[in-house]
Amino acid sequence: MLIYLAGPELFLADAARIADAKRAICAAHGCTGVFPTDQPPRLPDPGAPEWYRLYLANEAHIRGCDALIANLTPFRGPSADPGTVYELGFMRALGRPVHGFMNTAARFGSRTLAALGRQARRRADGAWEDAEGMAVEDFVLHDNLMIEGGIRAAGGSFETAAVPAAARWTDLTAFGRCVAKLALASRSGAAAARPGTS
Repeated sequence: MLIYLAGPELFLADAARIADAKRAICAAHGCTGVFPTDQPPRLPDPGAPEWYRLYLANEAHIRGCDALIANLTPFRGPSADPGTVYELGFMRALGRPVHGFMNTAARFGSRTLAALGRQARRRADGAWEDAEGMAVEDFVLHDNLMIEGGIRAAGGSFETAAVPAAARWTDLTAFGRCVAKLALASRSGAAAARPGTS
């Protein structure tokens, strides 16, 4: 099974080390991890702008993989990295398994309110809104309902781990749980598909 490893870790100075650690966890479960910076199955048009070549390379990776695990740890704000969320949605639209993990226990609503600070205010009905009168989503979820809804509808898991802030991009405990669940589901599905098994 090829697993696309979506997440903002590729922006780290030691991204290659994190990629190798994630690939090792995948390999321990009989899977192959594909990191966004890996050589794509098809090389994009060399005449295209660099940003577009990167997009095409990552899309090719996603199309070539069997499943996706997204690092949804809040990135530069209360929510996940938007590129990672796009990739998760792309794989979900392809009808393939998606899982997510987050290295914080704080919920999306509380993170949003913390980011808004004094700009948050109560409505007459008790709900929160921002300074522009826009409601603050608060379903006691880990992130936006569309992200969690997509993972749930795909039969995936959303794993969380409360880790120190300094380890939020390097702790792979929750990631490992996603890989284990994905590998188990894959083996169970393969066994069910073989004649004479249940």
